Amino acid sequence: MSKTIETTTDNGQAALSFDPAAGIATITLRMAGRANKINDDFGLTLQQGLDWAEGQEGLRGLVLASGHKDFCVGADIDRLYRERDPASLMGRLRELSGLLRRLEKLPVPTVAALTGSALGGGYELAMACKRRIALEDPRVQLGLPEVSLGVIPGAGGTQRLPRLIGIQAALEHILQGKIVRAPQAKKVGLVDELRPDADAVMAAAREWIQANPKAIQPWDDKRFRFPGPRPGGADARNIFMAAAAMLFKKTAGAFPAAEDALSAVQEGCALVFDRALEVEMRYFTKLATSDQAKDMIRTLWFHRTAAEKHEGLPRAEEHGFTKVGILGAGMMGAGLAFICAKAGLQVVLKDVKPEALERGLAHVDAEVAKLRHLGEDQRKALRGRVSGTLSVGELQGCDLVIEAVFESLELKHMVTRETEPVLAEGGVWASNTSAIPIGDLAKASAHPDRFIGMHFFSPVEKMQLLEIITPKGTSEQTLARSLAFTRAIKKLPIVVGDGYGFYTTRVFSAYIVEGAQLVAEGHDPATIEWAARAAGMVVAPLQVFDEVTLTLAAKGFKQGREYGRTLDIPGVALVEAMVERGRHGKAAGQGFYDYGKDGRRLWSGLKELASGTPEQTGVELIGRRLLGLQALEAARCVEDEVIERPRDAEVGAIFGVGFAPNTGGPLSYIDRIGVREFVAEMDGFADAYGERYRPPKLLRSMVENGERFFEAV
Repeated sequence: MSKTIETTTDNGQAALSFDPAAGIATITLRMAGRANKINDDFGLTLQQGLDWAEGQEGLRGLVLASGHKDFCVGADIDRLYRERDPASLMGRLRELSGLLRRLEKLPVPTVAALTGSALGGGYELAMACKRRIALEDPRVQLGLPEVSLGVIPGAGGTQRLPRLIGIQAALEHILQGKIVRAPQAKKVGLVDELRPDADAVMAAAREWIQANPKAIQPWDDKRFRFPGPRPGGADARNIFMAAAAMLFKKTAGAFPAAEDALSAVQEGCALVFDRALEVEMRYFTKLATSDQAKDMIRTLWFHRTAAEKHEGLPRAEEHGFTKVGILGAGMMGAGLAFICAKAGLQVVLKDVKPEALERGLAHVDAEVAKLRHLGEDQRKALRGRVSGTLSVGELQGCDLVIEAVFESLELKHMVTRETEPVLAEGGVWASNTSAIPIGDLAKASAHPDRFIGMHFFSPVEKMQLLEIITPKGTSEQTLARSLAFTRAIKKLPIVVGDGYGFYTTRVFSAYIVEGAQLVAEGHDPATIEWAARAAGMVVAPLQVFDEVTLTLAAKGFKQGREYGRTLDIPGVALVEAMVERGRHGKAAGQGFYDYGKDGRRLWSGLKELASGTPEQTGVELIGRRLLGLQALEAARCVEDEVIERPRDAEVGAIFGVGFAPNTGGPLSYIDRIGVREFVAEMDGFADAYGERYRPPKLLRSMVENGERFFEAV
């Protein structure tokens, strides 16, 4: 029996093997670093692997595999971020496209053995194989998420996926940047087979090669027809028209990557395959070298990754928490109980009202029931980790207590004094408050060094961000343990300094209060809402104001006055007047909007509360006012040392507040306009609309010194 031939590429970044008996070659990518990525070494590595495989006598098939945890994580983001030369980028794309075309046109069957995740360019590489066999594991993820970084798939994704699963299904995945787990990927056609372990994946690859000696890519078959509606037909035209309308409704034109992805699919599907690839490359090049892509990549990739890895922050390998007490069984407290139990912790959910506790535990039941990927025994075990109580005594021995009671300094002081004595030795006390300074709350604590702020966002089961607030008395060890806990519950942390409203509440308040102020000035409410969306905001200000409730805002105004933080402007008075009229927000069925069975409509009575008609209005002006005021508040937080790391300003604003992701964040927004130009514009707004627009000293100093928040690329 012939022995397997084994070697490596010249750079050692791929292991090569050939089984003469079966005629099957295997290229196992094991590129330098922790993952396979499409960088400057990738092309040479794959090219040498293909040269070697094609040189083997009796070659009957090829398997592309990975020597890393993931199959391939896609493009080298560092390389892409630095790229500004369209001609250079276009040249590299053509080389990559040619290499993938060579792979898929090999005269033998080829299989991608997906024993790990394949995202972006990694999944495009898998599509260039004639078969995709994945590990049956929910940890294995596949998809084309490029639009979330301001670009589109650039290695054939906008052309191969529609030809693989049909135009409509492909658009759903590409335009939304969907990432799906392996079982779902099989259902929608992103992979062809699932196998229980890595050995079974490789065995299935070999079996398929032997059973399909003449396999070719569908789009290289002269008889190829698109799955579903064919390009040029009425059904396909309707799909593209509906997709364009839905896309514009969702993005308001603020995210050109999604629009260009749609155009690339529509134009490319009408062309022969190789010409279609050219269309995609041109769109990709335009986007990837744009300012917007640079800003989005910096924040949504680099800053987010740094926040996830807790770079520059104290580290503890373990949080040391085993039993967690949650005070308050409202939606927030119940949600916290669920995510803590999901992380393997024992949880005691406490409230003072039996009916509130019952509702909280019912919420936990409902969330556990949604975990369909878990077996019944696993769901029972998870639910068994949560208990409810009306007694402080049941919290005895908790090494972490998260206080999530109503926003009242007196109430929070009371529960702290009552409950802190039952904490385990060395236990940590965390307050989930959205505005009250943690230092003020800690005055009721016997151990202020173990007192910290954890500001979660609702719904806590879905919202990724966790704002950790550290007053001067909080110890470094407490912060380190809290960050380890953040990892355990899979939250994205920012760490900020103390002060009324911390960071996210200050920025968010600036946004929604200015929305109310614009109404008070007489701007058309519908124009205000659209202007915010057109500027890139995830949710319009009046809509989100209703969702957080006007009554809560009115209480916040009262509390803010005690800290000297509430503005004396008509917008605040307008909200207070609406509350007096019983317009409390979405939950009450009426706020800025009226809510009924047929949806929501802006309340016609808003005109009566306006002071008149503004001299200037319009989508662009309103959008710049809304973004500008938030950016000013972010800069003030830097000046106040609430923000110590500029990355936290960007991550916190986008993932906590819904600040326009297309800008990269409020500080990036200032940088992109230019600090000097931004200060000049805000001074003009201050003269016209009020001193809340007056830039802080920090920005004026940056102008004098020619500084910016982030390095230019």
